[in-house]
Amino acid sequence: MKWLASELNRHIFAYHVQDAPTIPDAEYDKLFRELQELEAAHPEAVSVDSPTYRVGAAPIPEFRQVTHTVPMLSLNNGFSDEDVENFDRRAREGLGAVQAEYAAELKFDGLAISLRFEDGLFVQAATRGDGATGEDVTANIRTIRAIPLRLHGDKVPSVLEVRGEVLMYKADFAKLNARQRDAGQKEFANPRNAAAGSLRQLDSRITSQRTLRFFAYGIGALEGAAMPDSHSKLLDWYQALGLPVCAERAVVTGAEGLLGFYRGVGARRNALPYEIDGVVYKVNSVEDQQQLGFVSRAPRFALAHKFPAEEALTQVQDIEVQVGRTGAITPVARLVPVFVGGVTVTNATLHNEDEVRRKDIRIGDTVIVRRAGDVIPEVVAHVPERRPLDAREFVMPAACPVCGSPIVRPEDEAVARCSGGWTHCSAQRKGGLMHFVSRRALDVEGLGDQLIEQLVDKGVVKTAADLYRLDMDKLCALERMAAKSAQNVLDALEKSKQTTLARFIYSLGIRHVGESTAKALAQHFGSIDALLHAATWESGIQLLDVPDVGPVVARSIGAFLSDEENRELVAQLRAAGLAWKEGGHAMAAGTMPLSGKTFVLTGTLPTMSRDEAAAMIEAAGGKVSGSVSKKTSYVVAGSDAGSKLAKAQELGIALLDEAALLALLDEVNGAANQ
Repeated sequence: MKWLASELNRHIFAYHVQDAPTIPDAEYDKLFRELQELEAAHPEAVSVDSPTYRVGAAPIPEFRQVTHTVPMLSLNNGFSDEDVENFDRRAREGLGAVQAEYAAELKFDGLAISLRFEDGLFVQAATRGDGATGEDVTANIRTIRAIPLRLHGDKVPSVLEVRGEVLMYKADFAKLNARQRDAGQKEFANPRNAAAGSLRQLDSRITSQRTLRFFAYGIGALEGAAMPDSHSKLLDWYQALGLPVCAERAVVTGAEGLLGFYRGVGARRNALPYEIDGVVYKVNSVEDQQQLGFVSRAPRFALAHKFPAEEALTQVQDIEVQVGRTGAITPVARLVPVFVGGVTVTNATLHNEDEVRRKDIRIGDTVIVRRAGDVIPEVVAHVPERRPLDAREFVMPAACPVCGSPIVRPEDEAVARCSGGWTHCSAQRKGGLMHFVSRRALDVEGLGDQLIEQLVDKGVVKTAADLYRLDMDKLCALERMAAKSAQNVLDALEKSKQTTLARFIYSLGIRHVGESTAKALAQHFGSIDALLHAATWESGIQLLDVPDVGPVVARSIGAFLSDEENRELVAQLRAAGLAWKEGGHAMAAGTMPLSGKTFVLTGTLPTMSRDEAAAMIEAAGGKVSGSVSKKTSYVVAGSDAGSKLAKAQELGIALLDEAALLALLDEVNGAANQ
């Protein structure tokens, strides 16, 4: 059995990773059946890395959540030569170097995944999710034959988290759609959708019937081994461990080298066996990467250089308007369906009334539609010579198509808005509730768009506070809502009551207040009562002291939080049990107790999530970084802390556990409040 498993894994690696099969398929099948028969007779001797684990298992009830040891960040995008030249300039300036060396590779159009190996054995796989938390798809990833269940070699790390992309080759996509057609089932729009849909199957036996591939391109946690000193050496090391790495990569110097790689790949793009939507550049030296660090949710040392958006011609059948959660009225072109950018497009945004006039888009026009990646399709221009004689101009309606309230357009704004507000306009109410429960806000899992549509349409929910008054009877009365699903929603609502002040502010959906501004407000004022007081018109000038808040944003916050209905909503939400740790007295950012201190969080903390810990640090004026450097003040380490802990010990940086962090926060906040 051990010999058969070893032989089969060797043939799998040769076929799926090296593209160099060593035996005919019939011979492989014979060996596989022999192993299956032996394992059935001797189940006590089945190896954990047996290739029979790849055939899939019975359906699981749902995907559990996995907190990433190291966050899975996204990349900043570039679209032009100038963007790439600016990226190179910023990197050189940040490093104080004349030239910078880069690792250049492909940007796959698939699904980002993190694989965890312990002592060389594959133990867990998780999707990117929101970057901090993803979904456990271990059972499905086991079915991907390109991914080893055990790493090669004797000297493997005790912990290794491999970041990479799951994708489907074009040829495999065509075969899958042919099978779907033959079975009378819906075809997939593009390889990315097929890969994502296959990976999110609750029944891994379905996943095992679809040919998925994997390429490794990054790293999360690492323990028990030295980190290679460059990105290119990391990928070489991965190959030695038996992990699939794309051969389309290079090490280049300067902007010229980056652009040369981009153009070379672009010329070969259509001949590649898989879909890509650009290339990725990373500063090659790991030490240089750490020096450059991160900005917001993306590394400064990397850039995704996207290929130009795909375009197609189609006809405008009508122009209607949509109502957003802040009342924004957006003209939308209803199109003759057209396939562009990997999907069939039937609607495209026209942004606002001025944009419709500027581009002179009329009903009946033949237009150019553009789509790039996941970007909302847009109408670029019309084709003058194809305009029919009966083409009609768009007229902005005077009343909201949903609630009938007047549509108004302030003199200094480009966007017209429904004046009904969320109290009168169900479209704004639905949009506001969808925002309130979204992942970045209160993160109420299971309360999706369709359920909110029903709750509003049936008059069950009018405000966010009404969500916390839902019960089993109200939920089970809705369409397609069984008792178990209803209980899941109620559990998620109860869980959402423990949040952070920044998330709560963001969840309110105040116009112009994004995540960054919400964090700045929470950090500056420290409590919701202090913010409510500052938002009154008499003392609204206090808002201008907050970083990221200018006159326009201050007016928006003041208008929202001075409104009696909105203040009553805040009160009702607090009465419903929403709670967070507040940061004490407000003070200027430069005088806050942890001002100038940089923290790095790693591992799993005993009683709080890393997001909660970060919120507490930021509320006290500290900065939370994703990487350890000489400028780091403290590293907060929980269980299963990875390479960041080792780096902190190497640099002699102060280490804190959860208890020590809380003690430090109590100390500095107590001193600040005296």
